[in-house]
Amino acid sequence: LFKRGGFRATAGPRLIRAPDSGRSSRAHTSFSKWTTEQVCGWLEDIGLGQYVSLARQWVDSGQTLLSATPRDLEKEICIKHPLHRKKLQLALRAFSNKTMEKSSELDHIWVTHWLDDIGLPQYKDQFYESKVDGRMLQYLTVNDLLFLKVTSQLHHLSIKCAIHVLHVNKFNPNCLRRRPGDENKTSPSEVVQWSNHRVMEWLRSVDLAEYAPNLRGSGVHGGLIILEPRFHSETLAMLLNIPPQKTLLRRHLTTNFNTLVGPQAQQEKQEFANASGHTPLTTTAKVRPKKLGFTHFRQLRKLRMDESADYICPMDTWNPPAMSGTPKRRYGSFRGILARDSDRLEQVGSKN
Repeated sequence: LFKRGGFRATAGPRLIRAPDSGRSSRAHTSFSKWTTEQVCGWLEDIGLGQYVSLARQWVDSGQTLLSATPRDLEKEICIKHPLHRKKLQLALRAFSNKTMEKSSELDHIWVTHWLDDIGLPQYKDQFYESKVDGRMLQYLTVNDLLFLKVTSQLHHLSIKCAIHVLHVNKFNPNCLRRRPGDENKTSPSEVVQWSNHRVMEWLRSVDLAEYAPNLRGSGVHGGLIILEPRFHSETLAMLLNIPPQKTLLRRHLTTNFNTLVGPQAQQEKQEFANASGHTPLTTTAKVRPKKLGFTHFRQLRKLRMDESADYICPMDTWNPPAMSGTPKRRYGSFRGILARDSDRLEQVGSKN
């Protein structure tokens, strides 16, 4: 039996709720001119229905929200949850700039299914309660993830790689591959879009079926395998709980892993491993928030949202190419960012 209000994985993550009767009238009117009821209907649609009763008393029109400061939102409609406030601010900024990003079509329900796909279902409740949607994924910071109780460094990297895969695929909700294809004809450009379930299917195809279930909740998906320079066959062996003394089994995994990632990614991983100051990726490293001095904190408060943020996956790390042929073109520059960023996560504070 499913728990009421709980979540379950589905083969096809949904996009957004079915349109309601008020949505069509809103579509042809500038947000600043929306009526109180239209604004309240919209708040319901984006998952912030709990604030509707107070909004109905305070909001005269859409302009009320467009002119509101974060302090106004907290004082007038009691939005004290930092991610609810961030969600609303991002949506309002899009209305102000008259820019509708493709990511805005992916709602918070879709994000919970996406967490299933990337192998992190244990965080679904926190993400759902915080109403994290597709647009918010672009603007998640290290501290946002810590607020969502994601403390594992490996899980931070998993989410980072998964967001980048979404970026490159223009937030196509179905870009992740969930079903097995021809195991003999896989290429890195396909593997990078594998879901966690698809990686488990690959393990079964290379005679490691008994270890495949250990990947549930690990955060391992194709994007992490291909894009993270510190993710090696040894990392996968640890996550699969293959004992170190089973050397033949580990060698078998290494051979198949190297075939899977291809010579290019394999070489880049090796070069990164040989670099001075390299710290191997472990399965137990934790990320802690960076401690800010009072002066730094005061300066931070003066900055706008974009300038002050330490985004998990900064949008300037990707430039969709004119021709999306090889994974080198589509993802190569991101690998360099990841290599430097792994060190940044260390500096934010990790402990083994």
